Amino acid sequence: MSAVFIAPIVEGKAEVEAVPKLLHRLCRHGRRPALLRVNPPIRVKAGSFLNDEDYFRRYVELASRKAQVHSRGNVLILLDCEDDCAGKLGPRLLAQARQVHAQIPFTVVLAHREYETWFLAAAPSLRSVGGLPEDLEAPADPEAIRGAKEWLAARMPTGYDPPNHQPLFSERFSLAQAAVVPSFARLQRKVQDLFSC
Repeated sequence: MSAVFIAPIVEGKAEVEAVPKLLHRLCRHGRRPALLRVNPPIRVKAGSFLNDEDYFRRYVELASRKAQVHSRGNVLILLDCEDDCAGKLGPRLLAQARQVHAQIPFTVVLAHREYETWFLAAAPSLRSVGGLPEDLEAPADPEAIRGAKEWLAARMPTGYDPPNHQPLFSERFSLAQAAVVPSFARLQRKVQDLFSC
């Protein structure tokens, strides 16, 4: 069986290391474990990617070239939604990407507010990891918190450092606990769909 190949587009420096770790975990824990290859994520400036058509096209074309040489190649656009409406922004980005390269399968997932929101939802699974307290509890509504990085930092003796902590937490947080957040459940579902093809 040929491997699924994913060429991710991400916005943060920390996501370059964290997202492949997360994708491999989703692959291992999926309904149908599959072979997975992940291209080193392509990092973009979110503001330019969302608002500059030429910039968007350049990076989507780059990811598409990486994916098209594989029989099961896909492009994953994974960005923080911040205060945008994911229900409007996601379909717009997907339509734009398909205009750039119609033959490549694209998946767009927008983390509600930020990637770290998923860690908040799965906070109990991160107890004692990276300096987090042993009695850490998830906030009642993780998606309502603006500043998930700050929420984590306030509970860590040396603060939250994305390049160090995001990859570590991505290897350790509970996928089941994080799935209470709709944007993470969507990522799980979309990635599993790639493995089912």
